Amino acid sequence: MNEVDFLVIGSGSGLDVANAAANRGQSVAVVEKGPLGGTCLNRGCIPSKMLLYHADVFETIESAGSFHIDAEITDVDFAEMVREVNKDVSGDADSIREGLRSSSQHDLYEGEGRFVDERTVEIVSGVDEGARIRAETVLIAAGTRPAIPDIDGIDDVDYLTSTEALQLETPPDHLVIIGGGYIAAELGHFFGTFGSDVTIIGRRPNLLPEADEEVSEAFTDRYADRFTVHTGYAATTASESGGTVTVEAHPYEYGDDGGMREDESVTVTGDTLLVAAGRTPNSDILDLDTTAVQTDERGFIETDEYLQTTAEGVWALGDIVGEYLLKHSANHEAQAVARNLFGDDLQPVDYTAMPFAVFASPEVAGVGAHESELQEAGTEYATRTYRYDQTARGSAMKADGFVKVIIDLEGEILGCHIIGPEAADLIQEVVVAMKAGSGTVTDIRESVHIHPALSEVVQRAFSGQFSRGGHSH
Repeated sequence: MNEVDFLVIGSGSGLDVANAAANRGQSVAVVEKGPLGGTCLNRGCIPSKMLLYHADVFETIESAGSFHIDAEITDVDFAEMVREVNKDVSGDADSIREGLRSSSQHDLYEGEGRFVDERTVEIVSGVDEGARIRAETVLIAAGTRPAIPDIDGIDDVDYLTSTEALQLETPPDHLVIIGGGYIAAELGHFFGTFGSDVTIIGRRPNLLPEADEEVSEAFTDRYADRFTVHTGYAATTASESGGTVTVEAHPYEYGDDGGMREDESVTVTGDTLLVAAGRTPNSDILDLDTTAVQTDERGFIETDEYLQTTAEGVWALGDIVGEYLLKHSANHEAQAVARNLFGDDLQPVDYTAMPFAVFASPEVAGVGAHESELQEAGTEYATRTYRYDQTARGSAMKADGFVKVIIDLEGEILGCHIIGPEAADLIQEVVVAMKAGSGTVTDIRESVHIHPALSEVVQRAFSGQFSRGGHSH
C-alpha cells in the first residue's frame, strides 16, 4: 500500500489543492477514472464554449444583412470544427497527464477509486487496478455526471447526453431535448444554428429556471421564436423505431398540488434525443458507506462551512458538494480548501456574489437575488430595468436585451440580471462592486464608463429612477 500526505479523487479543481500540497513538500496522490482535467475541460464548459463560439460567428455573418452588408455562408465543415475542438481538449488533458506522470511529488492512479476505509482508497478498474493508497488528508472532488430522469422506455432509446453531443460530427436533422436548463439552452443554440430543427421539453414554466423570472421569460419567448418549445411539460415515455425517436410529455405543475396532469399531452418526434435534465453526483460509486462521510437526500456530500466532510481528515469541493455546479465556484472552493488546510485559521467559504452565465443566443448572466425570492421573503426592494438599444453602442449593434438591477431601499445591490450580447462580461463589474466595493449602486453610478461602450447599459441601469417592489423601464 502506498502512503501519502494528500490524496485527491478527481482531477478537475481538486488538482489546485493537490498542487498547493505538493508546493509545500507533501507527497500527493491523484485518482482519476477518466481523462485528466475533470468535467469542465473534457465534457463541459471548455468544449461547449469553444463550439458555441463557432455558432456566434455563424450568427454574426447571418445577420450582416441588417447592417447593409451582403455576406453569404457557402460551406460549414461541421465535422472538422468538432474534431478540432475535441483534439484541443484531449491535448490539454494529455498535457495534464504527462505533467503528473513526470512529477516527482505527484503519483497518478488511473482508474475508478473506492473507499476501503476512512482514508484508504482502492483502484477497482483501469490501468492501476488493485492499487491501494492511504493518506493523512483526503479530498473528494469527483464531480457529477448527467442525470437520467425516470422516463418509461428511456433505456431502450439510443439517447445522447451532453458528453456525446459535444462529439457529434453531423448535426441531427431534428434534435429533441429533454430539459430546459443551461445545457439544453446552449446545445439547442449550437445545433439549431447549424441547421437542426430543435424541440425542447422542459418541466418548469420557463427555460433557464435558475435565472430571474423576468429574464427567463424573455429568454423563453426568444427561444419559442427559434425552436419548438414545450415548457411546463415533463417527458413520461420515450421510444425509438426505424431511426425515429418519439417522446410523450404531460403537463407538469409546480405549486401546492404539483405533479403530473394527464390531459393535453404532447408527442414529439425526431431523429436524435438529447437528455439534458441536470446532473447527479458521483458519490454513489465511491463506497462512502465504508466511511463516516455523509450525503444529503440527493447524494451530494455534506460539508461544513469550511468544506470539511463529516469524516475527520476528509474534505470535499466542486460539483459533488452541490453548492454551485459551476467551474468558477469549484475553483473558488479549491482556494478555500487550500487556505484552510495550509493556513493558520479556518475561514468559511464566501459564496456571496457568485455569478453564472449561459452562453446561448441570447446570452444570459446573473448574480445575487431574484425578484421572486425577495417577494417570497417579504423583503423590501426596488428594481430598475434598462434596455441595450437605449445606449449608443447597443443601438449600433441593434442589440435586443436588458439589464435588470435589484437593490434594497438603502442602495445596496441585491442582484443584477442581464439578457443580451456580452452578458457574461457585463455582469463582472457588478460582481466586483458586490464583492470588493461598497456593494451599493454608488460603485457603478460614480465610476466613469467609456462612452459609447456597451458597459453604459449597466451604468444606466444603476443610475435612474428605481421602482419600489416593481419595474421601471
